[in-house]
Amino acid sequence: MMFQSLIIKIIGFILIVYLTTTLILFLAQRKLLYFPSTIFPTEELLKPRGLEYWIGKDDNYRGLISRQPQDNAKGTIIIFHGNAGSAIDRSYYSDVLVKLGYRVLLAEYPGYGGRSGKPSEEVFVADANKTIKLIHQEYGNPLYVWGESLGSGVVASTVSDSKLSVDGIVLITPWDSLPNLAKTLYNSFPVKWLVLDKFNSVNNLKSFQGNIGILIAGKDEVIPPDLGNNLYKSLPDNNKKLWFLENAGHNDWIYYLDDSWWEEVLDFLASD
Repeated sequence: MMFQSLIIKIIGFILIVYLTTTLILFLAQRKLLYFPSTIFPTEELLKPRGLEYWIGKDDNYRGLISRQPQDNAKGTIIIFHGNAGSAIDRSYYSDVLVKLGYRVLLAEYPGYGGRSGKPSEEVFVADANKTIKLIHQEYGNPLYVWGESLGSGVVASTVSDSKLSVDGIVLITPWDSLPNLAKTLYNSFPVKWLVLDKFNSVNNLKSFQGNIGILIAGKDEVIPPDLGNNLYKSLPDNNKKLWFLENAGHNDWIYYLDDSWWEEVLDFLASD
């Protein structure tokens, strides 16, 4: 009897620890997902990068845009960055794409880069929707939207709105859904029922009619390549293209690219 009682107590203790840990994960999940830099970028930081603030017609700061005039731009590209840092940390997109003749906006999320708000899928998607609409009103088409890591989920969720005038998208190191990613990190917990922000890119892209480019890092240590492959396989065959960088990781993929890759992506986006 004493042995049975001890076993019951041990099982009870383990269950309490498990349930407590599950509760902590549930309550803290957005702190585990989002890693914003809340510092507003100063003019001193922007000038060396050739960037300036972009204020939408709603008079809200929404990101950074190149100082270089782009009156005859081939089109506009909006970049939605990953979960760490802020838009100013992604000036490498502007460095390349502006030289290729495009107007580039490095969009900023609520709660990041000095913007007010609390990060969540609902907040990000509503804000991205507004940013895309304002950019379209100001600059028209062609309009392309790129997302990196978390930004891929934001882009897919946002363009599920068929009313947005987006001609094509590029998703860099994407997942198929956030719950699937969470399962790879916390497979001992019922994450399917715990995750608040779904970012289900497979479902969100089912009705998107534009071209979809996907880049997967073969040695991605944050988002398993299989999740990006799942997303790619779910897309219609007639408007998708995959670039697989076998030796690249989640944060160093850009060093595996040359100028021809950027040109290839842009040609693909503009193709019928």
